[in-house]
Amino acid sequence: MDETVLESAGATGDRPAEGAVSHLKIRHDFAVVIPAFNEAPVVPDLIRELREVFERFDLDGEVILVDDGSSDGTAEVARREGMGWSNLRVLSHRTNLGKTEAMITAAHATEREYLILFDADLQHLPADIPRFLEKLEEGWDMVTGRKVGAYDKKAVSGIYNALSRRIFRVPVSDLNSMKAFRRSILTNLHLRHDWHRFFVVLAHARGHSVAEIDVELYPRRSGTSKYRGPVRVAVGLMDMMAVWFLLFFSRKPLLLFGSAGVGLIASGLAVAGVAFYFRFVEGQGFRPLLYLVMLLETLGFLLVGIGLLAEMVAGVRDELDSLRKQSE
Repeated sequence: MDETVLESAGATGDRPAEGAVSHLKIRHDFAVVIPAFNEAPVVPDLIRELREVFERFDLDGEVILVDDGSSDGTAEVARREGMGWSNLRVLSHRTNLGKTEAMITAAHATEREYLILFDADLQHLPADIPRFLEKLEEGWDMVTGRKVGAYDKKAVSGIYNALSRRIFRVPVSDLNSMKAFRRSILTNLHLRHDWHRFFVVLAHARGHSVAEIDVELYPRRSGTSKYRGPVRVAVGLMDMMAVWFLLFFSRKPLLLFGSAGVGLIASGLAVAGVAFYFRFVEGQGFRPLLYLVMLLETLGFLLVGIGLLAEMVAGVRDELDSLRKQSE
């Protein structure tokens, strides 16, 4: 790839509040994070192309490959191929924990200010790394890649990204691609298993700026995708609901539980009115209506009680967050 890779490809989102970062500083103060699970066949090409890009663009960041419990010797191949290259570090999980955990492991293992999340399968090229660094130099907190090219999961990914934009109001069109960001964003977020997909959503909700650039997507050189099948789609939708609840109701859970509870209580009173009418005006008893009243009232007061308890939990969490911020 020629020098034009350094030209930015357009961005979306609010402009960054901070000024531009020093060109020299950011070219040395970053780490490329590579989660890898059973990617041994492609690792030699991965390490070789990374070294070429670092030399070509005079980069001096770290490369942290996290072997996520591979059974094919991914870590051993990486260490062998990277022998003599001081920029490379290989970390290992004893078992397969997931991409989110690999990101967190790398973030805690480095002191570099910026991280670039890069997949080991080489569906994106290492030559795109300088473009992300250049965009970060403008002062953005995060830069995400918008995949360009053939994609076998394009339909599912398109629906997921469309839902995310509509629900979370995040100003990027692709949440599951190559991305670069300040390390402090990741270390200050609590990401649950598989929540790497919502990293940009959660960070943007906290006020971090985000830009987007186009990145070419290439076919896998070997192996198969680790994220396939209807189960993955179902898990993704459930996680989306969990994140939605976290962002919109975790601070005020009574809005959800209390509103639903009050609605059920009101419905129970309405049904009770109908039951009284039939019993004392029409002179007809209808026991199922009584059972329905009992069910609605019980569920309604139960939800209100859950909402009040959740409010107390949210209050404790807010106090802990305040104490943590004061100690930083």
